[in-house]
This record gives sequence, structure tokens and C-alpha cells, in this order.
Amino acid sequence: MTGSTPPFPPPDSRPEVERLKGYSAPLEGRRGLLRLDFNENTLGPSPKVVEAIRSFPEELIAVYPEYDGLREALIANLKASKASLAHPLDPQQVGVFNGVDAAIHAVIHAYGSPGDTLLTTSPTFGYYAPCAAMQGMALEAIPHGMPGFVVPLDALRTALARKPRILMLCNPNNPTGARLAADQVLALAASAPDTLVVVDELYEAFTGDSVLPVVDFQTQANVLVLRSLAKTAGLAGLRLGFAIGHPGVVDRVGRVTGPYDVNSLAVAAAFAALEDQAYTDHYVREVLRARDWLVSVLTRSRVVFHCDGGNYLLVWPERPADAVEQALRSQGILVRSMTGKPQLEGALRVSIGTLEQMQRFWRAYSSICA
Repeated sequence: MTGSTPPFPPPDSRPEVERLKGYSAPLEGRRGLLRLDFNENTLGPSPKVVEAIRSFPEELIAVYPEYDGLREALIANLKASKASLAHPLDPQQVGVFNGVDAAIHAVIHAYGSPGDTLLTTSPTFGYYAPCAAMQGMALEAIPHGMPGFVVPLDALRTALARKPRILMLCNPNNPTGARLAADQVLALAASAPDTLVVVDELYEAFTGDSVLPVVDFQTQANVLVLRSLAKTAGLAGLRLGFAIGHPGVVDRVGRVTGPYDVNSLAVAAAFAALEDQAYTDHYVREVLRARDWLVSVLTRSRVVFHCDGGNYLLVWPERPADAVEQALRSQGILVRSMTGKPQLEGALRVSIGTLEQMQRFWRAYSSICA
């Protein structure tokens, strides 16, 4: 055989993927810095979580994970929470996923078909749009009302009359913090029984309003709630999320995922985190205290900002946001520039950590923007 085979391009993927601009987040090079850019727990998990990982039995590394006990532990945790549950849950109503991102992808994969509509608000969590595009869905993103990033309830009601396949509600919304009361969410779902209403409650613990204490999934089977232990319990690196709803919906979403997508270490850590709710509650209180302090300082200093629900807020520095982001990074502090995002041009999203951490942020920010 003489000569060499000429190079040729790789085969094309599906047309939807060829057109897709992938969702990416700048997560590299963050270790050792003050992480105020991705709304993570800034202290880390409970010591009980760390101990559970360190003492993980070697023999279980070679065994596929089991999830039923974890589903029951989550239900017990929800029952014991301050809001409790008005209607009982069983393990068949809880799906376990490799992070809520994987749950979002699975929901849209299971329920979205080419030409269907995914309805949401704008701005909101950026992963909804590429997941919809991968399925060939049309995206209808209704802008928040200004001033104040008000959830566009009337426009959502009008859009729901056109029977979109899925409504994605981030509540509280990321990055604006805008929130809906539980009865408002359930009223939207009741008005559109043919639409799957997915309520992304990752930030509910930080002054949100969960539908779980009031929803009856048997009578409102088109409601699905997403939860995580990443933002509150500090398990972001282990990738674990939950979908809670009618067993028929949870089953269908689970059909499009792998049988063992969540690893055993994540399961062990989740058990420990759910058993140490006092640690999580303490961290949430610390965040809310620090947020109140920062809001007070920003107000006195006449900085333009917006703060509602969630463990984050938006600030508009007088200097270009990208430049301030880089200047803060040079001082070991990470924040997220909102450059290029609708209605958020010139803003920074700042995650809220402890009071000491926010005091450090303010010293650096005020010196940069003086």
C-alpha cells in the first residue's frame, strides 16, 4: 500500500447539534479563591459529609449504587422541614440525577419533540435554552418586567393558552432573584394541564417559596419540582439532584437516563448531608445575615444593585463589568460578569457567602470602583 490516506472531516451530528452553541461555564482555575461566581456553598459541606466520604467502604467501590434509601431519606428530610408536606410522598415520586443539570436535560429529552415550545422567562438560567435546542424545540423566553425584574405573570398566562409543551420556572430566578408565591405557580399549572410545569427550586432555601408544602401531585400531575444539595449543603462537586412529582412523570424522565448515573460517593454524602440538616440551616442563616449586611452597605454607598431571592445579587459598577471582574480576580475574588445577557448588560452577579467573606468582597470592590 503506497501513499497515505487523505484527511477527512468527522461525521456530522444531528442537525440540532450542528446548530447548537454549547453551554459552557468558566469553571477552571478557581481553587483557593473566594468563589462568589457560581452561587455555591462557600464554606464546604458538613464535617459529617467529609467523614462519610473518608470512611466509604472499599468494597462498595466495585458495587453499583443503590438509590431507594436515598429517596426515602429525602422524603423524611422534607417532612421534617419547617414547611413540612401537606400531602405524603413515596419513593416512586423522587428521581435521582447526576446533578439538576442532568435532570433538566432528561426532562426536556423525555417531553420535548421537534417543533414543540419550551416556555420560560428572560433572563434566567442559561442551560434551559441549549437543552431545548438539542431537541429541536422552539424557545419562547418572555422578558421580566422592569423596573425590578418582575415575573411576567400575565404574559405567561397568555403564552400558556397556546399549550407549550414545557414551562420552565426558576424560582427564585437565577440571576435576578425574582420569585413567585407557591399559589401563583400552581395557578399557572392549573390553567395549562397539557403543559409540564417544571419548578427549578435550587435556591428556595434562600428566601424562596416552595410549592412542595402545598402541591398535591395526584391532582396536579403536570408539576415537577427540581431540588439539589449543591447550593445549600455544599455538594456541588459530587453532582446530585432530585426531581419530585407524580410517579408517572418521574418514571418517564428516568427512562432517558442511565441506570446508575449517580455514583456511590455522592449517595453516601447525600445521606450524611440530609442527616445534618442543622449544618445546612446554620449556613443558610449565615448567608441571609451576610446578604442583609451587604444590601445595607450598597444602599448607603449608593451603588446600583438588585437583590431579591436566592444567595446572590446583581450590582452595576460604574466601571465596565468585565474589567471589575478581572480586577477582583487579581485579588483572589471571583464574581460573574453578565456581559451579553439580556437586561443585564453592565452588571455583575455576586454570590453571597458568610459575613466575613462579604466584608472582604466589599473592601476589594469599593477600592476598585472608588
